[in-house]
Amino acid sequence: MPDPAGRPVFVLHRHERPRLHHDLRLEEDGVLRSWALPKGLPSDTGADRLAIAVPDHDLEHATYTDEHKSIADHGWWEAVDRTERRTVLDLHGTSGVRRYALVRTGGSGHPDSHHLLHLLREQPAPG
Repeated sequence: MPDPAGRPVFVLHRHERPRLHHDLRLEEDGVLRSWALPKGLPSDTGADRLAIAVPDHDLEHATYTDEHKSIADHGWWEAVDRTERRTVLDLHGTSGVRRYALVRTGGSGHPDSHHLLHLLREQPAPG
């Protein structure tokens, strides 16, 4: 599912094992950077969601499905703003464009392992 214009892809997998959760994968530096989202993407601006960094995946994983994993959304993404601790990104998916902030919070183990995913109030203009 490479983007015809060569933009970096994203995929949101719905994963039913071991518990229902979603996996957000963003193409960057030749791999899919990946986060497990135990409660999925935030649907309103008042509800941050935990995003746990998991190992990178090969780009071929963007189209992977099986009996426990399906693709909930896919498309391309762009970083609108990036600092050491926060990335504002637009996900251009099958149902439109949504703007999120992925904020590194630290956590146990690797310092980059825990993040919060926040749906921003200011959304990009359609089109």
